[in-house]
Amino acid sequence: MFGRSKPVVLFAHGGRAKRRVPRWLVLLLIGIGLGVAGVFFVQERVLPPRLSSDESTKLQAAYEKADSERIRLSTDLANTSKRLETALADRKRAVDESSNSKQTADRLRQDLASLVASLPPDPRGGAIQVRAARFSAEGGNLVYDIVLSRDRATPAKPLSGVMQLVVIGAGARGVETSVKLKPVAITVGSFESLRGSLPLPDGFGVRQAAINLLDRPDGKLLGMRVMQVGNGKS
Repeated sequence: MFGRSKPVVLFAHGGRAKRRVPRWLVLLLIGIGLGVAGVFFVQERVLPPRLSSDESTKLQAAYEKADSERIRLSTDLANTSKRLETALADRKRAVDESSNSKQTADRLRQDLASLVASLPPDPRGGAIQVRAARFSAEGGNLVYDIVLSRDRATPAKPLSGVMQLVVIGAGARGVETSVKLKPVAITVGSFESLRGSLPLPDGFGVRQAAINLLDRPDGKLLGMRVMQVGNGKS
């Protein structure tokens, strides 16, 4: 291709020789031109269109915004994961504490059941027995603390009813009388402890309290006991 060729000498006017452009240089220039044309063709027809300066700026801004959003989402995910781990730890701790509390409550209930079993039986018997009771008159109210139980042979299903307290004593005029207080709803399983207070009539001097246990207000009597107010003796 680049073999030697004898130069052709031409004589121009004035007697000077004019050299001919080498063939290899012509071919080289043609190849460069074809390469440039090929690159231009590929860029214009095959490759995606080139972006303008304004488009490049917008693309860069969009990329930076997307990257910032990605970083924010990664941070939010990390924070959410930490909160989830904390919530799971708190739930586990609550479950453990609840389990411990239930075990403690069960032990206390067993201890209370043993204590109730050691109390003297209700001499009057009944479906519901009054095992112990304590009353006191404070600030115009009858404060009560009563322990009830049922026969162990009865079903374990709780029995619902009402407690009707009837107070006996002297009224405002000094006349001996009895007064029914407001009924209290009760539910008794093997045993039940009742604590509370009920208002007394104005000027009423209470001496005794009768505990009436009924299946419903003014219904069937399930148990009954009369206690002294203040000393807890029957």
